[in-house]
Amino acid sequence: MKARMTVPALAALLCCVSVESRANVTLYGVVDAGVSFTNNQVGGGSVVRQTSGSLSSSRWGVRGSEDLGQGLKAVFVLESGFDVDTGKSAQGGRLFGRSAYVGLESQWGSILFGRQQSALFDMIGAFDPMALSPRWSIFNQDLAFVARPDNTVKYVGKFGGLTATAMYSFGAESTTVDGSEVPGNAKLGREFGFRLSYNNGPFSIGTAYDEVNTGTLTTNRDATSRRATLAGTYALSTLKVFAGYRWAKAYDGAMLVGALPGVSNQASNLWWTGVMWQAGPAVTLSAAAYYQDFRNTGGDPWLFVATGRYAFSKRTEAYLTLGYALNQENSNMGLGNGAAGFGHTPPGSNQFGTTLGIKHIF
Repeated sequence: MKARMTVPALAALLCCVSVESRANVTLYGVVDAGVSFTNNQVGGGSVVRQTSGSLSSSRWGVRGSEDLGQGLKAVFVLESGFDVDTGKSAQGGRLFGRSAYVGLESQWGSILFGRQQSALFDMIGAFDPMALSPRWSIFNQDLAFVARPDNTVKYVGKFGGLTATAMYSFGAESTTVDGSEVPGNAKLGREFGFRLSYNNGPFSIGTAYDEVNTGTLTTNRDATSRRATLAGTYALSTLKVFAGYRWAKAYDGAMLVGALPGVSNQASNLWWTGVMWQAGPAVTLSAAAYYQDFRNTGGDPWLFVATGRYAFSKRTEAYLTLGYALNQENSNMGLGNGAAGFGHTPPGSNQFGTTLGIKHIF
């Protein structure tokens, strides 16, 4: 009797081990903190403060996959942003505000469901000289570059050096926690986009398009903003050169961040260029310039950034960043977190800032 019971039990145990061996779950994260100085505050004077995520946003997450056989895998990602200086959650207090999705992956690509990066976000990371640093990058000029729409279905395919993305959100309330789809008004809060990127040795090029209607907590379903971008990089030994362009236009009451309120059919052109130099085994130097030209206004801001990084190991580095926001007329872009930088300095005033920090990856 014992022998007959032991054999099935052993078989069941081996079956469980076999199933578990095909699954893979990884805990990962980034912890980034530093001390910053910024002058020309809105209320006057300068400020020295501890900051979180100046070079890279602090986060932790869990990603996993399961081999389903015949080249098919189930995949998921749950990723949470947080502030090191206070310990609070980022992205409006969401538990998994950076990413929360599940899907299937095969040789033909991945189909993913949940809160995830827009196609524009997927494309731009490789083409920004400052790698979308929260305080010192293209992020400051346009928050749409780092949109994470809710309720999104996304396809991602990789074929050699070509990567293609197409996405559709049923309710892209990426900054309001309780946004959701609106019955009888499918257009409200809708977002869709695509991107194509190609990498061939030292040369890379990418393009993306994004269109979003006003959020699901507003009532003007016709208010729409559209963006298109084209960018490229070229690597020369230890030097990498970046350049790009982004067109944006807002229609029927929508607004572009940084544009003057009340200007109808707002539009802007954004250009950027930069370099990254691997100066030594542990030293990386980067510099970038970003310029945005808003239509119907002379308030066209520049952002200049320089960063030096020293790697103690593959996972830990120290960094020093210098930034200067140059404003014209009514422009008020400062050195805040992303497009929140608009409004962080008096109109027409310039702002200087610097951060000394440390970043650890686990």
